[in-house]
Amino acid sequence: MLKPGKTMMTRIFVVMVIMILCLSLVSSASLFNIMILKGEKYQSKASEQQLYDSLVTAPRGDIYDRNMQTLATSSTAWTVYITPNGIKKIKDQNKREQVRTTIAKGLSEILEMDYDTVYANTDKNSYYVIVKKKIEKSVADKIREFIAANKDLEITKYIGLDETTKRYYPNDSLASVVLGFVGADEQGLAGIESYYDNELTGIAGRVVAAKNAAGTDMRFTYEKVEEATKGTSLVLTLDSYVQYTAEKYLETAIEQNEIAERGAAVVMNVNTGAILAMAIKGDFNPNNAFELSKADQNLVDAETDKEKKAKLKSELLNRQWRNKAVSDTYEPGSVFKIVTAAIAIEENLLNSKQSFYCNGRTTVAGQGYGCWKNGGHGTQDLKNAISNSCNPAFITIGQLIGVSTFSKYFKAFGFSEKTGIDLPGESRSTYHLEEKMGPVELASSSFGQTFNVTPVQLLAAASAAVNGGYLIQPHLLEKKLDQDNKVIETVSTNYKRQVISETTSAKIRELMHYVSKNGAKNSIVSGYEIGAKTGTSQKVSKIQATGNTYLYIGSCITVAPIDKPEVAVFVMLDEPKGSNYYGGVITAPVNAKIMADVLPYLGYEPSYSDDEIKKLSIEVPDVVGSKVEEARGKVTSKKLEYKVIGNGDKVVRQLPEAGSKVVNGGTVILYTDKSSDKTVTVPDFKGLTATEANKAAAAAGVNIEFSGNITTSGLKAYNQSIKKGTKVDAGTVVTVYFRDETTVDG
Repeated sequence: MLKPGKTMMTRIFVVMVIMILCLSLVSSASLFNIMILKGEKYQSKASEQQLYDSLVTAPRGDIYDRNMQTLATSSTAWTVYITPNGIKKIKDQNKREQVRTTIAKGLSEILEMDYDTVYANTDKNSYYVIVKKKIEKSVADKIREFIAANKDLEITKYIGLDETTKRYYPNDSLASVVLGFVGADEQGLAGIESYYDNELTGIAGRVVAAKNAAGTDMRFTYEKVEEATKGTSLVLTLDSYVQYTAEKYLETAIEQNEIAERGAAVVMNVNTGAILAMAIKGDFNPNNAFELSKADQNLVDAETDKEKKAKLKSELLNRQWRNKAVSDTYEPGSVFKIVTAAIAIEENLLNSKQSFYCNGRTTVAGQGYGCWKNGGHGTQDLKNAISNSCNPAFITIGQLIGVSTFSKYFKAFGFSEKTGIDLPGESRSTYHLEEKMGPVELASSSFGQTFNVTPVQLLAAASAAVNGGYLIQPHLLEKKLDQDNKVIETVSTNYKRQVISETTSAKIRELMHYVSKNGAKNSIVSGYEIGAKTGTSQKVSKIQATGNTYLYIGSCITVAPIDKPEVAVFVMLDEPKGSNYYGGVITAPVNAKIMADVLPYLGYEPSYSDDEIKKLSIEVPDVVGSKVEEARGKVTSKKLEYKVIGNGDKVVRQLPEAGSKVVNGGTVILYTDKSSDKTVTVPDFKGLTATEANKAAAAAGVNIEFSGNITTSGLKAYNQSIKKGTKVDAGTVVTVYFRDETTVDG
């Protein structure tokens, strides 16, 4: 029998053993739950609190023009982040709140953000919250200063800067529609940026670093870095100077002719398909791609309905991003007569003595067609028919060709397929299928109506007509470069097929040369022999939809040098609202200006006639600081006149300034003291011939520079760089623009 004390001890021992067993079971179950059932979850949480894992953005490849001028590049930028979970670990509630308000106030002011938004971010359940992406160095430096100024609150534990990249276009809007732009995550959204996105996108790097208990980096404790790899760089066929030239003259033409639906100008090598310039106006600045022009923004601001406002803004943004030369189609009108003539010549349907009679009208299968010239052109041969842009003559040629042959060549010239140009959004043409084409459809098609093509399709076809007959693929990429700018791929010319013979092509060049001299006179370029064809087409579907009959597209294509073409320029202006809408009047002068600048730049030397030499612009010499006698000699040696104003013995100022251009025989005003300024009034040059304008300028005391074709008699001034009646200093240069207002495209 056990003693009472021992019995009690035994009971206590048993109870303790049972309790230990129960505790062991509970602990084991808990450990099993933590380590086995939920082990992965807690391990992940532990890693989140101990490791910082961040992707390092890879720079996109650069984009260059053909002369290695940078068109798009990636510069260093920074992402601002905060660590809310680190803030939550601050035990002192007052200090925690002070840290939150200090961060919210500082970052909202520096980053120009809403205070409440930043403040809310400081309380999120995360160790990494992005406050703002892609900030510039100047802003990042302000944040560093802010962190340093708040050492007492240890702000550095809760704010960080991650290095990343930001796309930058150094030339602002130059070639913006071609280049396109990128989104917030550096993905290409339009243009070259989109088409070659896979090549341009690099391989992201990675940084894994340790964190302390507060959630801030301890990169020297542990760090693993995988370097980012830059994307492939692209060298384009674009030439920045040619692009600038095309954009400059296109924009001026849009303003002067009150163009409602933008315009396009494309410069291409007819033998290789290399695009030297593709200008679309109005365009945008890819550095701020989602910003509308002032005029478009005013339209959006005027809309009061919220949904309509959003829809309108979206439509206007898409319009400014849209590449009119590639994504829009139009009825080419008389420019297409190049193709019709080429088909007829290639098929031996015309001979040198063949003539066409035009009395002003013709009828095909009961459908009447009129000529632009009342009473018609009478009897004319092929070169005069195309120079006169006579629709009845080309309807006759179209009927000689026939539906089957016309359809065969329409396809061979590339109009039934996309060109394959390396840009997104290329549109397909719409045209009459052979089995649905009758004599009426053939008649209208023969002079470029009732079917739609893209400008780049037309440019490729016209190039084939003059380059020996070879249809080539237009392209913008010249070569690809690796990270060290070493060439890894070069693009070669893609010859699709020979459409017409060398002999036929030579005849087309002769016809286009004749047109430039006799029909499209505004396309003439002093010192160069070129070929041209203009066109004017109605926007039939829109006319039917709106009832507005004054809806036209004027276009012109020129090629040079005509004996061995290399450069083709295509210009179109969509919906002119000014006094004239014919392509020969509103677009041909743009072609001429582009050619006049581009040909000498590309190395083609001009050869001037005696008449052209008399009207050439002369660069004014620099005579400021020279003695009067010396200045007189320099001016007269340039075949310019001079006029001395003042009683000093040295020239203290001159007008026009050195480097300015004035016509042969212009006057340079030599001021010999600062008090001798003289003002004169700019005359009205509009409607004057070149000779009359010269006399008016001399009488008024201003200088004149001619723009446009002034070698052909009868051309009149239609615009001037300084408005009539303006008070200017004596000797100021006024640019006066000339064109043939009588030109008509059938």
